[in-house]
Amino acid sequence: MPKWLRKTLITLITVCTFGLVTPPNYLYIDEVKADKSPKEGYIRPHDPHPIVVQAVESEQEDGQEESFYDADAFVHFAMEQAERQSIEKFGSKIAPVIEDEFKDAILPEIERVLSELVIQWPEEQFRDLQISEKPAGGYGEKIFHVYNRETGQDVLRFHVRRDHPPQDGYWFNFHYHTWEDQFQKHYPLGNIYWDVNTPPKWLN
Repeated sequence: MPKWLRKTLITLITVCTFGLVTPPNYLYIDEVKADKSPKEGYIRPHDPHPIVVQAVESEQEDGQEESFYDADAFVHFAMEQAERQSIEKFGSKIAPVIEDEFKDAILPEIERVLSELVIQWPEEQFRDLQISEKPAGGYGEKIFHVYNRETGQDVLRFHVRRDHPPQDGYWFNFHYHTWEDQFQKHYPLGNIYWDVNTPPKWLN
């Protein structure tokens, strides 16, 4: 929305209601962002004093947009989504069996990958990163994707595959794909053993 139109709306709302109604917050969003000082540089995820980076806006299920003003906030939100959507994907039959091991072994690896992403992603495009919704059911591998809202292109894909080595039980192979190699290679996050019996379908 143009700056002049926002100011006009703020003035009209204030005058017409004699100051009894506060203009909605979204009319002030750009002014708040303008006050934010730009990031001076990138820093490695293991650094105990991470540097603030550009804002990220994420589309929520209720249609509202949530804004983040630093890399830590984005990673924190992405990790919440990673855990929520993973447990949703596992369903009521698989989740109780592997949930604890997933949180201990796989989630920290997902956090590592996301932290590395925000370091290398161009600052001017950082706000366009989004987290997909709706993990795949049945035998689909998708847990969640990180994508560019402007282009609609995926940046990272977090998946889980069912493996059944010969004379062995079933394993859940957690891995991710990256746009850097056109999603061709599997980058491992870890494996969790299931059982000798076939696991239920996802989302069940």
